[in-house]
Amino acid sequence: MPADARLRIAFCVTELDPGGAERALVELVTRLDPTRFDPRVYCLSGRGALVDRLDAAGIKTVLLGARSRGDLGVLFRLKAALRQHPPHVLQTWLFHANLAGRIAGWWNGIPVIASGIRVAERRSRWPLRLDRWTGALVDVHVCVSEAVREFSQSVAGLDPGKLLVIPNGVDAQRFAIAAPLDLRSLGVPTGKPVLIAVGRLDRQKGFDLLLEAIARGRPFPGDPHCVVVGEGPERKNLESKRSELGLDPQVHFVGWQQDVAGILKRGAGFVLPSRWEGMPNVVLEAMAAGLPVVATDVEGVREVVVNGETGWVVKPGDPDALALAIREMLTEYLLGGKRGAAGAERVRRHFTWDGMTAAYEVLYERLLRESGASVPRG
Repeated sequence: MPADARLRIAFCVTELDPGGAERALVELVTRLDPTRFDPRVYCLSGRGALVDRLDAAGIKTVLLGARSRGDLGVLFRLKAALRQHPPHVLQTWLFHANLAGRIAGWWNGIPVIASGIRVAERRSRWPLRLDRWTGALVDVHVCVSEAVREFSQSVAGLDPGKLLVIPNGVDAQRFAIAAPLDLRSLGVPTGKPVLIAVGRLDRQKGFDLLLEAIARGRPFPGDPHCVVVGEGPERKNLESKRSELGLDPQVHFVGWQQDVAGILKRGAGFVLPSRWEGMPNVVLEAMAAGLPVVATDVEGVREVVVNGETGWVVKPGDPDALALAIREMLTEYLLGGKRGAAGAERVRRHFTWDGMTAAYEVLYERLLRESGASVPRG
């Protein structure tokens, strides 16, 4: 297809710092068929670490430099930027970009606007109200899991006719063949099983519950250490709680790490203690690396983890249930358990980036065809 006949897709995202949702967007943008699609990324904030990946792939990225989440001027900068290169489809990603993008897209008369709902937002009702009030500007809401779709219909009150599900993927091969990292570089001694947890250090992710579970359940089989990968606003509080519970020698907060795959390959098991989610990509990555998983029963988990076959699914907010599942996982690990291998096979079969990308490609072509709109030209 000639370059000027490709479908122009504008992706609007809140930020491009490392995170599960942001990485999923980068995977999608860089995997679209370049003979059929011409993607461009509009980031409301400044330059994040993931911009380097987009640059390397030759994807144009427009940074709009919002100074805060309340910077209304970014709306007008986004409107002007979209007008310079009019897209056929505007795909927004994450709440602030969803809101700003649908307004700017409506101002510019973009033929198709697709919203990306990546999480079941339980922190505040205001985002749900704003989504509902501006829902008429959206042609489709792409939910990351069936649980998020159900939440968006029953709790957020979005039009069920505009909701569909495209789950995340993972580069299973990369995690399967990764070389295990020597964790002594992170202060973790050798010779002990290692539990891995990954995520933003935020109340949503429930790392305080993980600390409680470790404190209540000890001693565990094999006397394990726990490595928590991630940064966030709760780090100081979590470190204080770790000290209060007497867990300083066993629990290691190591910040964001480049080689997450290598860390996972050194693990005995993975723990997701979240209070709510959308579809946790870190669970897919852990399963791809061959780890059994203990996860709370939050959005997207049961669509990934098969309780009793690839891991353990426990009640959210219950440190005792979390501790019991961790104990069972470590016991099975020391006896050569097979749940990790079953999880890796499940990911290879059902959750790939190429499968996710193909679903979006079909969606974009269908939406533009159904809109009946003329093709915009720059």
